[in-house]
Amino acid sequence: MTELTPVKAPKLAHISGIQHAFFTREGGVSKGIYEGLNAGLGSGDDRNHVVENRNRMAAYLNVPDDKIASPYQVHSPDAIVTTQAWHEDRPKADGVVTNTPGLALGIVTADCGPVLFADAGAGVIGACHAGWKGAANGVMESTIEQMETLGAQPKNITAVLGPCISQANYEVGPNFPASFLELDTSNASYFIPSTKHDHHMFDLTGYIVDRLAKAGVNSNAVNRCTYAEEDKFYSYRRTTHRNEPDYGRQLSAIVLQA
Repeated sequence: MTELTPVKAPKLAHISGIQHAFFTREGGVSKGIYEGLNAGLGSGDDRNHVVENRNRMAAYLNVPDDKIASPYQVHSPDAIVTTQAWHEDRPKADGVVTNTPGLALGIVTADCGPVLFADAGAGVIGACHAGWKGAANGVMESTIEQMETLGAQPKNITAVLGPCISQANYEVGPNFPASFLELDTSNASYFIPSTKHDHHMFDLTGYIVDRLAKAGVNSNAVNRCTYAEEDKFYSYRRTTHRNEPDYGRQLSAIVLQA
């Protein structure tokens, strides 16, 4: 069996009572375009392979197979509190929060930003899926607000952005920056000109980390690019550029140890 090799964030690794992992595609049983540790329940991969991959990730996190709470992600700003995992009928949300020990919170991504949160003193954790739309509409802030309902305080929350697409590989069209500039004209700093006429390169990492900082939490990023590191990560954009029919997803997860 190939070993799982998740990316670990030092800021989270140093917090006692917390286990986390930004899983890579290494260590799974999926084949073909999904080769590796595909966690995407919504992908076209063999479901048995996806289930086995997720079971391996649960084992790494030291939780039972059925204890990964992974919502049905829809690029929304919505975050929810949960005390249990879901299976067939997963709620539609892009942030999830808990204070239940032994329950892992999981987010799947393939270029978007996975953010893991922890307030160890309050015993509250969170995870959110921050693509450009969710980030612009406030999914990180919604996740923090839900953590506060369980007793967390922003000043005590550590938040880390995991592997996502880097600015060097995130080209956007001429109309893309408008919605960001409508929110705040200073958001122009997250765009640089592309080599392609009237196109731009967008800094999703910088945008997410800066919004987290403005929300008052202690934040940083692991600074790994899903598009550039093909052997390590799945990438929706890389798949699109190759005209492949589908793509795998990596899981990012955090758990309060029981």
